[in-house]
Amino acid sequence: MTIWTENLRWQSRLFFGASAINIILVVGVVDYLTGFEISFSPFYLLAIGIAAWFVGSDFAVGLSVLSVLVWLAGDYAAGARYSSLFVAVWNAVISLVSFLIVVWLLRRLRSLHDDLEARVQQRTLALTDEMVERGRLEEEILNISERERQRIGHDLHDSLGQHLTATAMAGAVLQEKLAAGSLPQATDASHLVRLVEQAVELTRQLSRGLAPVEMTGEGLMDSLRELAASTKNQSGILCEFICGEPVLVYHAPTSTHLYRIAQEAVNNVVKHAQASRIILRLSGNDDVIELVVEDNGVGAPQPPPKGRGMGLQIMNHRADMIGASFSMRRLAEGGTSVTCTLRERL
Repeated sequence: MTIWTENLRWQSRLFFGASAINIILVVGVVDYLTGFEISFSPFYLLAIGIAAWFVGSDFAVGLSVLSVLVWLAGDYAAGARYSSLFVAVWNAVISLVSFLIVVWLLRRLRSLHDDLEARVQQRTLALTDEMVERGRLEEEILNISERERQRIGHDLHDSLGQHLTATAMAGAVLQEKLAAGSLPQATDASHLVRLVEQAVELTRQLSRGLAPVEMTGEGLMDSLRELAASTKNQSGILCEFICGEPVLVYHAPTSTHLYRIAQEAVNNVVKHAQASRIILRLSGNDDVIELVVEDNGVGAPQPPPKGRGMGLQIMNHRADMIGASFSMRRLAEGGTSVTCTLRERL
């Protein structure tokens, strides 16, 4: 607990304590002015209740005694007379016991309230810690997955790709030797070389898919440019990459997440949007990076349906991982715009 919080608590207790005393004095004056035949003893409970709930049991007990004394003094001043001292003492004791019972009940209730509040706070802190830990684990799992993808992609490119390239070269040499000897197997060897070359190209595509972003500042721009080109070649949809000023991102996880968001958005367009054009737009400065994927397809439903697709959830989660905002909206002229905005450069 901070010093400021403790000072605020003491100021609050002083305020309620002073208010309770003032209420007793006011009730005592009213009790005196109305005479001893009309009892105002229950109204003292208001001050006692405030003291018991907000200040403490000791102070509330003291105010209970003060209330009884003020009540007796008011009645005597108003002309009340008892047949014996025992009657006055008995009435005072009965009133005091009643006040003390109220104090005990209120303090018990306050104790239960404070205990419940403390448990709620503990549970809230535990849930918060659990959510933070779960988020950290999810981020770590996603990062591990990306690192494993990159490792496999690099292995495919550096190991299998080079091996297949060497195999294609050896096949080409064999095909030339067979052709020089005018052997009919030269045609089969040529076909085999083409198959190996196709395997080399397929390996390169798989490698780029697993490790799309190079560890350089220009890596995100180059990867998005390649994504636009490959989308156009494979789907036949016109896909353009627009980037006016160079946007350099040196933080590899940020580049990877932005690329994966763009990749998922493009895949959604290709599969569901019935679009003829896709625009990948990357812009930014020293403070902000904005990635926009637009299409002229049928458009996404607004608002997004409950239980939205896994792809949209993954894009939103990736944006959260890098502290970016994510939105998807239907364009007035038709189509959909997916926007990811990162306001703190990493």
